[in-house]
Amino acid sequence: MRPGSGTGSETQVAKKTVRDVDVRGRRVLVRVDFNVPLDQGRVADDTRIRAALPTIRYLVERGARVILVSHLGRPKGKVEDRYRLDPVARRLGELLGREVVKTDDCVGPEVEAAVARLRDGDVLLLENVRFHPEEEKNDEGFARKLASLADIYVNDAFGAAHRAHASTVGVAEFLPAVAGFLMEKELAMLGRLLADPEPPFVAVLGGAKISDKIGVIENLLGRVQALLVGGGMANTFLRARGLALGKSLVEVDKVDLARELLARAQERGVELLLPEDAVAAPAEAPATDRREVPVTEVPEEWMILDIGPATADRFAVAVKTARTVFWNGPMGVFEMAGFERGTEAVARAVADSGALSVVGGGDTVAAVERAGVADRITHLSTGGGASLEFLEGRDLPGVAVLQEG
Repeated sequence: MRPGSGTGSETQVAKKTVRDVDVRGRRVLVRVDFNVPLDQGRVADDTRIRAALPTIRYLVERGARVILVSHLGRPKGKVEDRYRLDPVARRLGELLGREVVKTDDCVGPEVEAAVARLRDGDVLLLENVRFHPEEEKNDEGFARKLASLADIYVNDAFGAAHRAHASTVGVAEFLPAVAGFLMEKELAMLGRLLADPEPPFVAVLGGAKISDKIGVIENLLGRVQALLVGGGMANTFLRARGLALGKSLVEVDKVDLARELLARAQERGVELLLPEDAVAAPAEAPATDRREVPVTEVPEEWMILDIGPATADRFAVAVKTARTVFWNGPMGVFEMAGFERGTEAVARAVADSGALSVVGGGDTVAAVERAGVADRITHLSTGGGASLEFLEGRDLPGVAVLQEG
């Protein structure tokens, strides 16, 4: 499924998946999202690797010759040892309980020889595809080389589906292209938010900047009953209401837009909740002091770094009445001690709501896991930028090229 033009009349289009193709004895090129944090040569968080396991295991069990391709970090078209996928291969092998062979490149004679040695059920991981500048340029020749390694293409990297790269779009010009199980689940869950959300539908948006989420806000205003705004982006809305916020982050050039969105929400009967109190700290040295203050009384040299307890309670009440919840973006600088309580309160409220809940964005997913409630969220989206673009109503290049079911 995928959104259409973003005009409010999205069409849901089913995509073929790995279930729809015969993979036994076939070479299957699977685009995965193994862009994971590394720490001293080890995978620090294997969430994205685990998310790809159902597709990989399905292919292995059915005798496919599995060839995995991924990016890691931003090496900008050059080989950087710190972005090599060797630690990922080791961790994947541990999770699968079988050997995962890794090549030192993703195209070329060495890779072709490794693919030729594959037997049914084997798993091969190619080196970081972004070591080649042609990847991000969606170079046709490079895409053809990747495609020549396989008989079938599977995209299971929803987190990279908004990028028109060689490994997400280009290869689909040369191979039958279908979705993996993670891609299928992401499209199904996010598609429900656009096409058939059970009311009350409550969206919680946070993070630093309103500019990152303009399209999402505009597209959701016609669907949600309530929109809760926290994080740095809330400051721009508060400024639009005429408040002075000390040294708090404000996108001055977006204040008029925030004022317009507030008016539009009111016209549509959408309850748009903003912080009424905040946890503030000295702008120059936030770790030295902090204070809970009404948003109308932020000291001149201080800045807002979290929503306050009254706001957290108000947000929690709104979330707990919901039947559908979407949350993207923390409520404050949750990675700093003393400024994590607002985000954790929202995480608990979403988990306690009993609603169909979708949480997207790396920071937000991390916050949910840190709060210990990840197992009570319906769906943790692996795609931050991709999920936002989907909810804006945009076509994702890596989804559009997949065969329709």
